[in-house]
Amino acid sequence: MATPRGESSKTTAAAAASKNDDVEAIRRNRVLSSKLYLDVLPSKVPLIYSSSYDIAFMGIEKLHPFDSSKWGRICRFLIAEGFLDKKCIVEPLEARKDDLLVVHLESYLNSLKSSLNVSMIIEVPPVALLPNCLVEKHVLSPFRKQVGGTILAAKLAKERGWAINVGGGFHHCSADKGGGFCAYADISLCIHFAFIRLNISRVMIIDLDAHQGNGHEKDFSSDRRVYILDMYNPDIYPFDYEARRYINQKVEVASGTATNEYLAKLDQALEVAAGTFDPELIVYNAGTDILDGDPLGRLKISPDGISTRDEKVFRFAHERNIPLVMLTSGGYMKSSARVIADSIINLSNKSLINMESTTGKI
Repeated sequence: MATPRGESSKTTAAAAASKNDDVEAIRRNRVLSSKLYLDVLPSKVPLIYSSSYDIAFMGIEKLHPFDSSKWGRICRFLIAEGFLDKKCIVEPLEARKDDLLVVHLESYLNSLKSSLNVSMIIEVPPVALLPNCLVEKHVLSPFRKQVGGTILAAKLAKERGWAINVGGGFHHCSADKGGGFCAYADISLCIHFAFIRLNISRVMIIDLDAHQGNGHEKDFSSDRRVYILDMYNPDIYPFDYEARRYINQKVEVASGTATNEYLAKLDQALEVAAGTFDPELIVYNAGTDILDGDPLGRLKISPDGISTRDEKVFRFAHERNIPLVMLTSGGYMKSSARVIADSIINLSNKSLINMESTTGKI
């Protein structure tokens, strides 16, 4: 006897809902069993970094325009200026496979066992010729350490009001696809951990890297808990027109846009965002590839413009008492590290972040 069409549809819908519930239950169990949410001593400042972040192997890192030593240089600048004590830096744990499976498909993680696949993701063709064990140690492990830092940053931001991961911001990677020097979806992972461990239900992503954040846009394409403000140059990579449909607030800035015009557009964008969505957490992707002279970003924002941009975003969060996570993301000039350090110093001088520990002023 044939099943009525309506009954068949109900059965299919019920099966889909049950499968989704199973997926969410597995995700929840993985998050709750993770060790990435470390308890951090009050003597530490919510600035996260590990020397394991930096990628250096036989000079091969020089074959990509990204400065893969910038993360360490940012911290060294801050220490040299007297704004940071090395002992006060928070070191994260490296994300494990079970942590990554909170977002990533197992088939995608398995694809990273191919050096050829990794070489295409990080855009360094000679990596394809290396044994995967070396790629794992010198490329993927540093990326996973930064993922651990991004995930931990949300917990610290909830506790302290703000947190900066001096790394991360791999906004081109989604659950099933990497690219653009992004092998793991740290932003998506951070948010899913926050949903479960921090008991929050509304997150705003403010992506001000020069490139469109197509990875997180795909991951949250149908998730109304996440509001995405993406301000990017449409004339450069990744040209992901499908992902653009998932941006809640799209602000396109053409090649050659200068500082004043850029900051005016940012002011307008933040004003619109404030009246549209009320987040419990902000994830700020603060790429410096908008700098004048950056070969990939193609914008003309001054170093002081970067500091002003970051100040505007932090002030936006501070005035509304919203915890904020900052990630350093892209930046393809050697000067980026100095510019980021100067911006962090400016945030401290403006009392938008507190670089003090319980041991006193640093």
